[in-house]
Amino acid sequence: MTRVRLVHRPDASGDRTETVLASDVDVARSTLEQARGLMFRRSVPDDYALVFSFDEPETQWLHMLFVPFAIDAVWLVDGEVTAKKRLAPFVGLGRGRADTVVELPAGAAESVTVGDELRLAE
Repeated sequence: MTRVRLVHRPDASGDRTETVLASDVDVARSTLEQARGLMFRRSVPDDYALVFSFDEPETQWLHMLFVPFAIDAVWLVDGEVTAKKRLAPFVGLGRGRADTVVELPAGAAESVTVGDELRLAE
């Protein structure tokens, strides 16, 4: 099973706290899968994530056309969070510099901040 884990920056003691954000993870690999994203789905489970991987860090746009529920979107470069935004149903639009984008149910990325590390872990 693949899990998306959020690894917070070390605190003063050097400890790392890991929080599992999703245990049901899909990776959109093809151009068609990436273009479709979450469109036409009625909902996603609370522990779900959709991951988009790209060859190079570039500005990546997300839209909520035909997505009837809010999501949290997280943009990453080399596993480090560069941006995070809650996208509204149907009309949400977001962008960020990323080589990976993670879409989660609204509220799932509440504790995620820019600079945190997010990685896929078996």
